[in-house]
Amino acid sequence: MIGAGFFYDELRRRGVDFFTGVPDSLLKDFCAYISANAPPLAHVTAANEGAALALASGYHLAANKTALVYMQNSGIGNAVNPLLSLCDKDVYRIPALLLIGWRGESGVHDEPQHITQGRLTLPLLETLEVPCLVMKGEEAALSAELDEAFSALKRRGVPFALVARKGTFSPYKGAAPADGLNSMISKTLVMSREEAVEEIILSSPDDFFFCTTGMASRELYELREKHGLGRERDFLTVGSMGHASSLALGAASARPDALITCIDGDGAVLMHMGSLAIAGTRKPRGFRHIVLNNGAHDSVGGQLTAAFNIDLAGVARACGYEQTFCVNKREELRFALGAARNGPIFIEARVKKGSRQDLGRPKSSPVENKTAFMKLLCGM
Repeated sequence: MIGAGFFYDELRRRGVDFFTGVPDSLLKDFCAYISANAPPLAHVTAANEGAALALASGYHLAANKTALVYMQNSGIGNAVNPLLSLCDKDVYRIPALLLIGWRGESGVHDEPQHITQGRLTLPLLETLEVPCLVMKGEEAALSAELDEAFSALKRRGVPFALVARKGTFSPYKGAAPADGLNSMISKTLVMSREEAVEEIILSSPDDFFFCTTGMASRELYELREKHGLGRERDFLTVGSMGHASSLALGAASARPDALITCIDGDGAVLMHMGSLAIAGTRKPRGFRHIVLNNGAHDSVGGQLTAAFNIDLAGVARACGYEQTFCVNKREELRFALGAARNGPIFIEARVKKGSRQDLGRPKSSPVENKTAFMKLLCGM
């Protein structure tokens, strides 16, 4: 394995002094290291992977240096546009070093949403004409790998990808950086995400739920079992981060008579924030959008988001949501959930980071989940 500090020092030795991206569980130790050790202006956790590549490109234009952009391989989709229309050799020819976590690698057990992405990661990079190498995950091999990458960057002037397998980076045990406002807000929070999800489903027995990827969907699945409730009202969005609210809006457009609730996360809503404007202007009366905001990418390492630094409810209000709430306690959430249903409604529920250590995963397949959900919703 490669020590996160060793990798960081090798990059700095080659002139890389700006880091940006979207966190990934396979890269969490490196992300933790740069969060703790890079100067504040040298590291930006981006809203999405395409934005990260644009940030790196802007840095290159102003500093004439190559930046590092980290992402999970699922994020390649968000990066396709700037890869082909900004950094491409026939457009602006802008270099960037990509560090891509290889979820769903063939022969390595992973969740369903990563299987096809994993199988197509290397062919997709080839199609995009992004040269790449799969890292060996050995410090002894790293210098030669980086020499190859930087030689290609200098020669071609376009992005080069380092693909990191599971276990490439050794655990980083360093102290987390001081997080200012996030730290202050976190200390005041008393409601867990699981408690919020429980309050939502118990207060809304007739709703159909679209739940964002990550821990919230796993908690929703287990809470249904805990309370002896059927799961056919829940669509668990195991992939497609940031798109749960658009899924819910599409369903609300098809079934204006149904009560549709999106359970979202702060990292997810930031990733495709323009969706708030579409929901706010479409004004589906039965639509409710609930963001469980813990100020972190909790499912992939707990890296901070910008969500505690902005007024999410105010943004939703400005986008046209009819009613907006920001709550911190379970009783406040219960009140907001009981408010008159004249959608679209937006609720920001601020919750604590973390989840149960014994939290399981859905036992049904995504297709089984979809089939049961559609049978009930379409058959109403």
